[in-house]
Amino acid sequence: MKRLPRVDLLADAPELAPARELLGRRAVVGLVREVLAEQREFVRAGGAAIGAEEALKLVAGRAEQRRASRLRAVINATGVVLHTNLGRAPLPPESAARLTELAWRYTSVELDLELGTRSRRAASIEAALAEISGAESALLVVNNAAAVLLALSTLAAGREVVVSRGELVEIGGGFRIPEVLVRSGARLREVGTTNRTRVGDYAAAIDAATACVLRVHPSNFRISGFTERPSLRELCELSHERGVPLVKDLGGGLVSELPGIEGEPSVQSCLTAGADLVCFSLDKLFGGPQGGVIVGKRELVSRLRDDPLARALRVDKLILLALEPVIEAYQRGQSERIPVHAMLRARPEALEERIRGWQRALGELAARTTLIETTAAAGGGTLPEEPLGSRALSIRTEDAEGLSRALRRGDPAVLPRIADGAVLLDARTVLPGEDEALIAALRAALSLENQN
Repeated sequence: MKRLPRVDLLADAPELAPARELLGRRAVVGLVREVLAEQREFVRAGGAAIGAEEALKLVAGRAEQRRASRLRAVINATGVVLHTNLGRAPLPPESAARLTELAWRYTSVELDLELGTRSRRAASIEAALAEISGAESALLVVNNAAAVLLALSTLAAGREVVVSRGELVEIGGGFRIPEVLVRSGARLREVGTTNRTRVGDYAAAIDAATACVLRVHPSNFRISGFTERPSLRELCELSHERGVPLVKDLGGGLVSELPGIEGEPSVQSCLTAGADLVCFSLDKLFGGPQGGVIVGKRELVSRLRDDPLARALRVDKLILLALEPVIEAYQRGQSERIPVHAMLRARPEALEERIRGWQRALGELAARTTLIETTAAAGGGTLPEEPLGSRALSIRTEDAEGLSRALRRGDPAVLPRIADGAVLLDARTVLPGEDEALIAALRAALSLENQN
């Protein structure tokens, strides 16, 4: 034990100066104590104590891991437009400008500057969301899971919610519909079977204990073959006939036509079919920052807004600032300015021309590349079985995982995908203005591979 170096000598060593600059001395001391505690256990188990040099290397390695775990810029070359691991929808430049302009200042989040009195947070944005979707009213919360939780808690706590067994799904991040129901205080009433549920199953289940009917978007879950499911309109007609509201968990947030995802239901179509409330995400097909929206009947939305839980789920000023330019793009009929929409609308010919530009910039390294036809995906639980035609730069290599790792470790990081032993860079999801950085990262990774 006496051979183990002292905490202060390690923490103040010149070799850890970069770590102290990045993380601060207190954090470095914590890493030193962590390493030394593990070494004491190792010695007690019969191992040999390490010296200062080895300890410094361990601490420096952990400091680097902590640095790498911080948020960094990533060039998305996977072809998955709404990539959950990369934050889903990238924001338009106008949102970044809005945040830069106002995020550091006091803002009129809950203040009517004309009257000098307190106002309701997000009132103007909620009015715009209702207008865009064609709903009577709208309520903004932190995400779609919160929207569903609030709707069920307000409308159905202590009562039953009727759901098809085929819709009791789990989506990314462990969001399980049955668990959300339990957390809301509602009781689950399952109807039908996993593959077949009829209107009659719902009709037999609705009684005096029923608070609402819940219709859930299946996200990435699909059943094919011997299946049956009533249309949303049929289900709404039954619900209204029995005097209970229907809540639609839509998820994706499509409010305008987009190529390649024609089979995805829109918020407007759900409302037109008769849904009383529709819950959806802002950071998916809507193309905004993370948030959830509940649109629908004014009386029901007002009940949700008055629920104490709504305050716990409200958004902050950063979300409101980032969302405003996205809302304005919809209001002006310029949804193509929203990055997600621009990526989904990109024509294959334009993608080909862009990749040819990459090849010209790579010079002699372009000999290892090929422009290929491939398929991209909308992502975010949107039509997972409907591929989008795309184009990619295919790179031949003997070590696809090694090249992919080198690209991920670059600055900025580049996230490709691997197919048939080749590394693919899909042009559909590389944002405008990232080409130069992509080429530099690719040159660096290929040069490193050649050295190895």
